[in-house]
Amino acid sequence: MTARAADRARYDRATAALDAPLALVDLDAFDANADDLVRRAQGKPVRVASKSVRCRALLERVLARDGFQGIMSFTLAESLWLARSGFDDVLLAYPSADRAGYAELASDPKAAAAVTVMVDDVAQLDLIDAARQGGREVVRVCLELDTSLQLLGGRVRVGARRSPLRSPAQLAELARAVARRSGFRLVGIMAYEGHVAGVGDALAGRPVRSRAIRLMQAVARRELAERRGAAVRAVRAVAPELEFVNGGGTGSVQYTAAEDAVTEIAAGSGLYVPRLFDNYTSFRGRPAALFALPVVRRPGVGVVTVLGGGYPASGAAGRDRLPEPYLPEGLRYDPQEGAGEVQTPLLGSPADDLLIGDKVWFRHAKAGELCERFDVLHLLEGDTVTATVPTYRGEGHTFL
Repeated sequence: MTARAADRARYDRATAALDAPLALVDLDAFDANADDLVRRAQGKPVRVASKSVRCRALLERVLARDGFQGIMSFTLAESLWLARSGFDDVLLAYPSADRAGYAELASDPKAAAAVTVMVDDVAQLDLIDAARQGGREVVRVCLELDTSLQLLGGRVRVGARRSPLRSPAQLAELARAVARRSGFRLVGIMAYEGHVAGVGDALAGRPVRSRAIRLMQAVARRELAERRGAAVRAVRAVAPELEFVNGGGTGSVQYTAAEDAVTEIAAGSGLYVPRLFDNYTSFRGRPAALFALPVVRRPGVGVVTVLGGGYPASGAAGRDRLPEPYLPEGLRYDPQEGAGEVQTPLLGSPADDLLIGDKVWFRHAKAGELCERFDVLHLLEGDTVTATVPTYRGEGHTFL
C-alpha cells in the first residue's frame, strides 16, 4: 500500500460516521508543517497569515507553539474581531477603506493596542482621520515596500502590484509624514516578495520554465535584500523605535530569514500545504487540509460523479486554480465539464471501485479559501477525529 493509499484508508476510517461534503485537517501533518516553518525561519518569529488558515482554533493552536508570534490579517473587520477574541498582535496586511472599522479602532484602547494597519499613501491617513468620529486612540501604522523585480528600466516587471513605495527615499518620506501627524505611530515595515514566496520553481514536466523561475528568483532575492536593507535604514533614521520588519512567505522563509534587516517572517499556506505549494525545491510539506465529496452517480465504466466540487481558487484563471482529485489516486476531471457547481464527473479506472456514498478526497489549490466553503473543520489525530471546530464562515464571518 502506498503512503497516499494508507492516508486514504485512515481518512475514510476516521470519517466513516460523517456524511460528505466535509473538510478535514490532519493535525499530525499540520504540526509537522509548523515545525518545518520554524526550522526554516532560523530563530526569527513566524507571523501567521490568517487568510491561509481562517479558523480561530487552528490560529490558537499554532500560536501556542514556540517560534510563532502574531497574526497577519486580511481585513480591518477581521482584525478587530480577532482583537476582541483575545489576539493581541494583529498586523493588517492590506490598506482598508472601512470607515466604521477605523472609528471603532480609534475609540477602543484594546483594539488600538493590538491592531496595526497598513499604509502606503498619505490619502490613507486622511481617510483614517476622517473616519475617527471623535476617537482619540493612537493608530499603529505599518508601511509597505514594493518588492517587485523591475528590469530594463522598469519596462519589465515581475511581482504583484501592491505598494507604490519602491525606493528607500519614498518610504522615508511617508515615514516622516506619519511622524509629523498626531494620532499615528509608525511601528513596522512590511515587504512581501510574492514572486519568490508564492511561485513554485519546480513545475512538473516544465524543466525550462522551472530553470527560468529559479534564475528570476535568485536575481530578485539579491535585488530585494539590498533595497530592503536600505529602506529599513532610511525609515529607522526617522523612526528609531520601529518594532518589526516583516517579510517573506511560505516559499521564501529561509531566504528572507537570512536578511539582517528582517525581524520576522510571514507564513500561512505552509501549514495546510495546498496543491500550489507542491512545486518548490526549497521545501516539501505534508498535505494537511483536504475536503471530501460523496459519490452520487456512476454514469458508466470509468466514471463517477461527486456532489459539488466547483471551488476554484483566486488568481489568474487556469487549471492550476482547480482543486486536485487526490484520493483515490488516478482520478481526473472530464475536460468538457471540469469542476462543477453542483456535480463533478471524475474519470479514471479507480472510479470502477467506488460505490455510491464513498468519499473522494480533494486538495484545494490555495490554503484558507477552502474554509469559505465549509462551516467546520474535522480535526484528525492518527485515525481518529478528535475535535470539530468552526471556520470563520462557521462563526458567521465572511470578511471578503
